[in-house]
Amino acid sequence: MNTTVIDTVRYTADGQLLDIHHAAGSDAPTVLLWHGRGPAERDVLGALAATVARLGATVIVPDWRPDAADGGRPHLAASLRFTWDYVPDPARVVLVGWSLGGRAAMATALQPNPPEGWRPAAVVGIAARYNQPEPLLGLPSPMAVCATAPPLPIHLVHGTADRVCDFNNALEFQSVLADCGRPAPLTELTTDHSGAVMAEYAPELGRCRPVHGGIPYEEGLRTANVIASAAGLPIPGEKTRAGG
Repeated sequence: MNTTVIDTVRYTADGQLLDIHHAAGSDAPTVLLWHGRGPAERDVLGALAATVARLGATVIVPDWRPDAADGGRPHLAASLRFTWDYVPDPARVVLVGWSLGGRAAMATALQPNPPEGWRPAAVVGIAARYNQPEPLLGLPSPMAVCATAPPLPIHLVHGTADRVCDFNNALEFQSVLADCGRPAPLTELTTDHSGAVMAEYAPELGRCRPVHGGIPYEEGLRTANVIASAAGLPIPGEKTRAGG
């Protein structure tokens, strides 16, 4: 695999940063990847983002502050605007999120009236909880809005050992999607919440950090393949639980 180039950009007036992991090709698809509840944790997704970039997609990973008084909504919205301005064709952008970011990504993609009329080419939810309201626009849960959204490719990734967002919630959401006529493949990982994104929880830091080996890395490679496939890249299929 090729080494990727990373640019870091300030994308909000209050100083939030984002990393752009560049793919080698000039016509690469773009992935916007949102981290979870921890404030300003784009670094946690660094190993996953770099892997997806090596597979052929340019990956934009913003910091955002779910702990802010406004819930970080302006940051997520600003990252959308940055991405739309950055890419030649916003319709090719794949929206991906982990944990709280996954719920935000899924509800943003599925809501009947998406931001500024934009809808991603596909959406991937990683280790998220889908039965609670989401943080971007204060919308109902993804489960509540999926029946009324236009169809688009939906992918779910979740670790069976997840103790933060129960794996059964992903199964329930998959079933709800199937009832709405929206089959969504669910890739089951044999890892925990952080391992789904090629990371581990570090007690001494009180936060997660990226990893480059072991089970979290190997299972995270499967997550990277799902994201790359959602972006239209030629990645071998992964074992999934069929929708319906």
